[in-house]
Amino acid sequence: MNKSSFYTWFVVFLTWFACTLPVASLHAEDPKSPQVLHAPWTDLLRRHVTPEGFVDYEGFLEEEDQLDAYLQTIRKTPPAATWSAADKEAYWINVYNAATIYTVLQYFPVASMNEIRVKELKGYKSAWEAGTVNVGGKVYSLNAIEKEILRPEFKDPRVHFALVSAATSCPPLLNEAYDGARLNQQLDAQGRLFLSRTTLNQIAPTTARLSSLFDWYAAEFGEGEKLVAFLNRYSAVKIEPTATVEFLPFDWSLNNRAHGTDTQALRQR
Repeated sequence: MNKSSFYTWFVVFLTWFACTLPVASLHAEDPKSPQVLHAPWTDLLRRHVTPEGFVDYEGFLEEEDQLDAYLQTIRKTPPAATWSAADKEAYWINVYNAATIYTVLQYFPVASMNEIRVKELKGYKSAWEAGTVNVGGKVYSLNAIEKEILRPEFKDPRVHFALVSAATSCPPLLNEAYDGARLNQQLDAQGRLFLSRTTLNQIAPTTARLSSLFDWYAAEFGEGEKLVAFLNRYSAVKIEPTATVEFLPFDWSLNNRAHGTDTQALRQR
């Protein structure tokens, strides 16, 4: 090989090598990407949440270390500035739901999340008000995540279809992590599931007996015809604009799998 041919070959090789680097990097999983970050949470949910959205707390207790490890990773990995708004919203929903289950496990067996009192330096606080979640070195309560981050920052009423406060009357818990790339589809599907569950909402064209969530968060869902229009986006039964709307009592008992109807399927997974 003469000198000219060698240099030509060498330049071609360097060009090929440089071009392959970005391609290779696309296939490498970023350990801080939202999808990788929440994968352990998905694994736990698939093992310990029934198809109906009830929680196998006994199963979670057996893998409490894995849940704690996920929350420790969350502590070290706050949302990145480069993430999309959907990635950030999904992140905080996942953190809220994981921290809720972790809190229940610390006091399990318990009949309701409302019974939990968390000891802090200045006394006891409810499970909602206690600072139980560490993200990036900052401590949050569950209420702070909902009321100071999720609701004001994202202004998405569908978040109430996703947040599960460990209560029977809450929407079913999704048995996978929320993912920014699919968040719209996941939240829409949760809305349809929530409204179709007759133990949670009872809908007819002229009468709608709804979850108390629609009453408590009327500022976000709307009232009267505005609420009906919102519901009709997700309800299989279309509600008339003049329908009578009532709100069902909220059952705060624990959303344990004992309330579910298909626990055998869970045991066989």
